[in-house]
Amino acid sequence: MPSSPDFVAHVLDLLADVGPVLARAMFGGHGLMLRGRMFGVLYRDELFLKADEEAQPRFEAAGCRQWAYPSRKGPMAMPYWRPPDEAHESAEAMRPWALLAVASAERKAAAGPKRRPARKKAAPARASPTGKGPRARRRRGAVTS
Repeated sequence: MPSSPDFVAHVLDLLADVGPVLARAMFGGHGLMLRGRMFGVLYRDELFLKADEEAQPRFEAAGCRQWAYPSRKGPMAMPYWRPPDEAHESAEAMRPWALLAVASAERKAAAGPKRRPARKKAAPARASPTGKGPRARRRRGAVTS
């Protein structure tokens, strides 16, 4: 169930002091974007804010709950945390939590994408010296079966 339009509007009001926040529909919820970086998620009328290794201890110390979405493999924990209940009361109370999330998103962007190890490229197939390999037949326009 996606977040209700009223809840999305409420969260955008709470975050107005942080900057021009956009709520983009995605993944059955909404991603919260600021300056092209996703720093929060709205899912089933709940707000979750991004927390990296530097910000996560603050969320844990405040007793916040980590977001985990359901999957076929079981709950998948994500690096997003629900801010304390008091933060949902006013923009002033939400501001420090939102700024932690924005800073987390900016640090992640500055670190760059994780790169997978390069895969070895297969050597290209070559025609046999006799000219009778599969590439030789294609070059001459012969039909292959």
